[in-house]
Amino acid sequence: MGLLKAGIGAAGGVLADQWREYFYCEALDADTLVAKGAKRTGGRSSNTRGENNVISDGSIVAVADGQCMMIVENGKVLEVCAEPGEFVYDTGTEPSVFSGSLGDAVKRSFEQVGSRFSFGGDAGKDQRVYYFNTKEIVGNKYGTASPVPFRVVDEKIGLDVDITVRCNGEYSYRLVDPLMFYKNVCGNVDDAYTRDLIDSQLKSELLTALQPAFARISEMGIRYSAVPAHTRELADALNEELSHQWRETRGIEIAAFGVNTISAPEDQEQMIRDLQKAAVMANPAMAAANIAAAQSDAMRTAAANPSGAAMGFMGMGMASGMGGMNAAQLFGQAAQSQQPVANQAQVSGVTGGMAAAAPAPAAGGAWTCSCGAQNTGKFCGNCGSPKPEAAGPWFCTNCGTQNTGNFCSACGTKRP
Repeated sequence: MGLLKAGIGAAGGVLADQWREYFYCEALDADTLVAKGAKRTGGRSSNTRGENNVISDGSIVAVADGQCMMIVENGKVLEVCAEPGEFVYDTGTEPSVFSGSLGDAVKRSFEQVGSRFSFGGDAGKDQRVYYFNTKEIVGNKYGTASPVPFRVVDEKIGLDVDITVRCNGEYSYRLVDPLMFYKNVCGNVDDAYTRDLIDSQLKSELLTALQPAFARISEMGIRYSAVPAHTRELADALNEELSHQWRETRGIEIAAFGVNTISAPEDQEQMIRDLQKAAVMANPAMAAANIAAAQSDAMRTAAANPSGAAMGFMGMGMASGMGGMNAAQLFGQAAQSQQPVANQAQVSGVTGGMAAAAPAPAAGGAWTCSCGAQNTGKFCGNCGSPKPEAAGPWFCTNCGTQNTGNFCSACGTKRP
């Protein structure tokens, strides 16, 4: 009875599998990475008794945009197709009278009955169709639980410091090598392989690769606060860091990387601002402008001194005297540093192999400032006051007499 039952099962199975199948896959959502293809059997279909994992010759496999089809027989990948359209499967392993030559199909069908009889009436093979989601898988959130090192480099001012930052956002990835994903990740799944089975592992590896990726970004001279504007460069850096773990072993590649916020501790941000300000003050013109602004503020404060303006200005003069450098000298250094090379050579005056004489002192002779300091330039070296204009002759507005002093020699009227 067992042999008779096996013979009937083998013959019935071969006849049931004579129908050509039509395999398709519904739209794969963002949570499904791999799904097993299904045979289309409507209410009027007679193909209802065939084996689930047997594909008859001449069967059609439909492939949609954003999908990659793979046919696996007995655990081995036979066909891969990522082109949208229909794929006709015809390998001769499961003959059908509806495909190819009728005589050859009938002959091979009888041979298939004998083969199935040896397996007790069942098909001695397993053929499956899998669909891979090749669309961009979006909405993968990440966040740094602990600070990530970031190197701040600014070659313009010679700044090179290491800080720590925190960031969060979302990233997306895409299956670029379904064959590698099948071999190393999903395998011979029975129904579907969803993203929740691998997302936690991807997130952990992403955060680990974020540190060297930030290092590559900082080498480009990009500030951490400007990282959100350079997400493409960051995605490229992450792909380079994760090329072995993701692309070469899983067939996955980062498609986009978004940064919602990135911030550093307040003390480290203040340190960067202080270093930048100190570097700016190395420029004599900027330092002079800062001193001039401070002196202007001091003069306004001195004028409003409750002890009297004279006391305020006296204190300002003492502070200026102890400063060791004033705005006028710094402005002079800035102007000299910006002087053209040709003019500098003319001033230094090396002609005919003989050194020129030292620069002549400022014109106008020595003069005494109101603070008592002797000077030869246009500004006082002690308090920065400008050199007073030379007193010339004047005519009295009362009697018309010409005078040179501060009072009229004829009527005593004060010089205007």
